[in-house]
Amino acid sequence: MAKKKKKKPDNVAARNRKARHDYFIEQTFEAGIQLHGSEVKSLRQGHATIGDAFASEKDGELFLMNSYIPEYSGASHFSHEPKRPRKLLMHKREIAKLFMAIAREGMTVVPLSIYFNERGIAKVEIGLAKGKHKTDKRQATKERDWKRDKARMLSASQR
Repeated sequence: MAKKKKKKPDNVAARNRKARHDYFIEQTFEAGIQLHGSEVKSLRQGHATIGDAFASEKDGELFLMNSYIPEYSGASHFSHEPKRPRKLLMHKREIAKLFMAIAREGMTVVPLSIYFNERGIAKVEIGLAKGKHKTDKRQATKERDWKRDKARMLSASQR
């Protein structure tokens, strides 16, 4: 029986567009995230920012650092801290694999998106990444521009 192809999540709460521009994403993982109730409600409103976020190791566990989930306006005094470290929930084997990759030179773990799966549970798509140099970014921009121009020329010739 063929494996089911994972479909892209439709219910994205936050996306890190800059990550694919600044890094070569070598492998992606899906992780759960430990949140408070007011954080979930704020995420559902789509107010989170993960542009400057990264994942780091602390006491053998993986944490999402520097992600901004603003306080939920409907929560009274049981609110949360907007930039607190949030624990990522993964299997031990996957975490060990990430730690070994981070130990190598130039590798880092960046969040690509935060979304809600079919069951309504918040998940984080993280990527094992290697930083791009300025020349790599220029080359990617040239390729993207060429593809756009090529598509324009083809659509203009078909009219």
